[in-house]
Amino acid sequence: MRRALLAITAALAVGLAPAPAAADPDWSLVPDGQPGGQQPTQPPVQQPGQQPTQPPAGQGKSGGGYAAWQPALPGTARVVAERRSGPRTLDVLISSRAVGRLLPVRMLLPRGWSKQARRTWPVLYLLHGGADNYTSWTRMTDIAALTQDVDAIVVMPEAGRAGNYSDWYNRGKGGPPAWATFHTYEVRRLLEVGYRAGGRRAIAGLSMGAYGAMKYAAANKGMFRFAGAYSGIMATQLPGIPQLIMNAQASEKQDPLALWGDPSRNKKVWAANDPMVLAPNLKGVSLYISSGTTSGQGELDPPGTPWHPAHLGEPISAYTAKAFSQRLTGLGIEHTLNLYGNGTHTWPYWYREFRTSFPMILGALGLPGGGPAKVGEWKLH
Repeated sequence: MRRALLAITAALAVGLAPAPAAADPDWSLVPDGQPGGQQPTQPPVQQPGQQPTQPPAGQGKSGGGYAAWQPALPGTARVVAERRSGPRTLDVLISSRAVGRLLPVRMLLPRGWSKQARRTWPVLYLLHGGADNYTSWTRMTDIAALTQDVDAIVVMPEAGRAGNYSDWYNRGKGGPPAWATFHTYEVRRLLEVGYRAGGRRAIAGLSMGAYGAMKYAAANKGMFRFAGAYSGIMATQLPGIPQLIMNAQASEKQDPLALWGDPSRNKKVWAANDPMVLAPNLKGVSLYISSGTTSGQGELDPPGTPWHPAHLGEPISAYTAKAFSQRLTGLGIEHTLNLYGNGTHTWPYWYREFRTSFPMILGALGLPGGGPAKVGEWKLH
C-alpha cells in the first residue's frame, strides 16, 4: 500500500478538484456606512509573517471599498462588509487577524431570521475542498433548495486552496495563516455575537473539507454534535499519507514544511492535527464517513467522461477511513461508514453522501426529519 500511495502522490499533486474553481463574481464591497466607491478610511496593512496565500484567479480585485483576500485591517477580527447575493444568501467579509486577510463567509438564512431576533438558530457548517472556495456548495449543489425549510443557519467559510483547516506551524514560528482559529473561533464567535448563531452545531465537508470537518470535531471536544466526512483523509500519519499531503501543498506553491513541519522531526505537531490521534474526543458525536474504494467510474459518472488523476483520491480516502473506523470501533464510538466501491472524486458522489447523511444532521441539530442515514436509498439523477 505504501508503494502504491507514493507512486500516485505525484499524480494527485495536480490538485484534488478535477475542475478549477470558478471565480466569485465581483467581491468588491463598500464598507458599512461609507458612500459607494469611497476607499476605506483605514487602509489594509500587511501582517507580520503572513503567508502569501493567493485567491483563485479573478478574486481579490477591488473596484472601491474592501475586497476579499486583501490584507487584514489592524485590530481584532470583525465583519467589515456584507452583501446579499440571493433571497436567503448573506455574504460577510471578515477581517481575520488569524489568517491576516479579509475573508468571505457565505450564509444561507432560515425563515424569520434577523439580527434583532430574540432567539438563536442551530448552525450547519459546510467546508469546501482543495483548490476551491467558499462558493462551492452553492455553486455545485442545490443546498439552498434543500435547506429552504430547515430552521437552521448554513455557514460556508473560505478556507484557502490549500489551507488544510489548520493553524500552520511555519517552521516553528506559528502566525498566519491560522485557519483553524479563523473557523472555530473568529467566524464562530462573530456569527454568535452578531448573526444569531446558536450553540447547537453540525459540520460536514468534502475532500480537504472532509478532513477539516472531522479534525475540527475531534480537536474541539463538544463543539459539534455531528461530523460528516465525504472522501477525505481521516488519518494523516499512515504510511504514504504525509508524502501525499506535502506534495499536494507543493503543487499549490506552498512550502511543504510550513503546514505541520517535518513528519518525523515534528511528530507532535502532526499528531495534534491527526483525526486518528484525536478520535477519543469524538465520543457522543454523530459521525458519518464515506468514500469510494476504487478510482473507477460509477453510477453517477456520465458515459464517456474522461478519467482524471484526482479520482485516485477515493482509494486513498478509503484507506484512511478503514483505519479510522477501526480506531473508532476500538474506542467504542458509534459511527456510520459507507464505502461504496466505484465512484470518482467528484461532486455527484459527495453530494449524494451528504444527502444520505442529512437525517443525521437534522437529528444532531434537534430539527424535524432527524434519523439514521439512509445508505443506498438516496439517488442523484
